[in-house]
Amino acid sequence: MQRTTFDFQDSVVLITGGGSGIGAAVATAFLQAGATVAVTGRRRERLEQVLAPHPAERGLALPADVSDGAQVRRLVADVVERFGRLDVVVSNAGVNAPGQITELGEDEWAAMRAVNVDGFFHLAKAVLPHLASSGGNLVAVSSVSGDRGDWGQAGYNATKAAVTNFVRSLALDWGSRGVRLNAVAPAFTLTEMTEGVGRDEESLAPFVDRTALGRPGEPGDIAPAVLFLASDAARYVTGAVLAVDGGTSASTGQPPG
Repeated sequence: MQRTTFDFQDSVVLITGGGSGIGAAVATAFLQAGATVAVTGRRRERLEQVLAPHPAERGLALPADVSDGAQVRRLVADVVERFGRLDVVVSNAGVNAPGQITELGEDEWAAMRAVNVDGFFHLAKAVLPHLASSGGNLVAVSSVSGDRGDWGQAGYNATKAAVTNFVRSLALDWGSRGVRLNAVAPAFTLTEMTEGVGRDEESLAPFVDRTALGRPGEPGDIAPAVLFLASDAARYVTGAVLAVDGGTSASTGQPPG
């Protein structure tokens, strides 16, 4: 992963879903940029692996389930108590249950809503007062599918659309208090969650064919965009959804031929 040129010395960052994939790449990038980073997720060992290469005093692993509002409130309180402030929050935790709506179980739909939508709700509600105190910001990891439709992904797309509109609406509500909210919108990215498709060339091909750059995304492609939105370089950017998708959203459909 390329080292970022952003400077987050003296910044305290909280990242959900920080044990793997995009969340782990974002955590590593912030640590390389000098930040103190708290990572949360359901598997402590994965969180500790992300933090292990970096100074112990600048990392904190806090297992939590973002779908549980009480756990999220306790998580945020623990971070503020430990470090005294909160400057950047990255809402990255997410799950997916692809398939046609007629094949999507009610329990799968409930699980996606609980993590992707309720998780963002609980997190935003808990952190926004702290971010107002520090003049901080929140960056959500949404999806290009949150702004449009996609085949066989209706449930997931609906949850990401909710996240995208949460970001836009909260940016309006909290801008006067000095808080910025933005989102990155990746296309298909090779992570633990997508490894089943990523390992199968035939399954992966339709996603690659939609990109101008001719390859799927990687977590290291997404992390620098998150740091940009969290940095002073984006001090006049709020309510934005930045596509980091290899050109996917520039197209109206599949390539000809």
